[in-house]
Amino acid sequence: MALYFIGIGLSDEKDITVKGLELVKSAGIVYLETYTSVLSVPVEKLEQLYNKKIILADRDLVEKRPEETILKDAKEKNVAFLVVGDPFAATTHFDLISRAKEMKIKIKIIHNASVLTAISVTGLQLYKFGKTTSVPFSRKGFEPETHYDALRDNKELDLHTLILLDLNPKENKFMSVNEAIKNFLGIEEKRKEGIFDKNTLCIGCSNLGSENQVIKPGKASDLVNFDFGKGVQCLIVPGKLHFAEEEALQQL
Repeated sequence: MALYFIGIGLSDEKDITVKGLELVKSAGIVYLETYTSVLSVPVEKLEQLYNKKIILADRDLVEKRPEETILKDAKEKNVAFLVVGDPFAATTHFDLISRAKEMKIKIKIIHNASVLTAISVTGLQLYKFGKTTSVPFSRKGFEPETHYDALRDNKELDLHTLILLDLNPKENKFMSVNEAIKNFLGIEEKRKEGIFDKNTLCIGCSNLGSENQVIKPGKASDLVNFDFGKGVQCLIVPGKLHFAEEEALQQL
């Protein structure tokens, strides 16, 4: 018996690898992790292609009750644990693999594309990206600014910054590039460190890896009201640009 960690790509049911599809079809139970990202198609599309019933796994099930669900099942039969993108682009899943190893459950990992590689479509060189950060939804009493600090640190090293934007699929909430830009402008207004202003060059991205992806470079003031549509979005703030990167951005 084994637990398969399978990345299913960024867009739709057809992004899964051949190897991943073969393992899904051989599995007795299939779980789909639903809280770190989502595909652009309903789960029924996956079930139709895989010919399997899929159990939706939220954060509570994966992180608090895996011994009662995923790991319990994997002691008795082969279990496929599907993750949008790559299984370990979201480091939260290392906890599940650690628990599986403690229970002597065999592990198999099938990688796939993730946002961390898909951003290369912008023409920015991957090795020039610094620390990746994220902007969470704010609420009263919780207004973090660590993403501003990460951007500052990367800018000091002339590195690009990938900024992931929060999502809550259960409530169909996806932070937009527009909201993220307003967040940075608000922090800048308060801290006045000269890290992010209306003239900051940004690249807004929506639904990377899909046929309807949107990639828009421009000043923050130009993008703050641009319609990026619905779905998973991210923001990139470039550092020092190589001439080849400048040319690539001009072609977007």
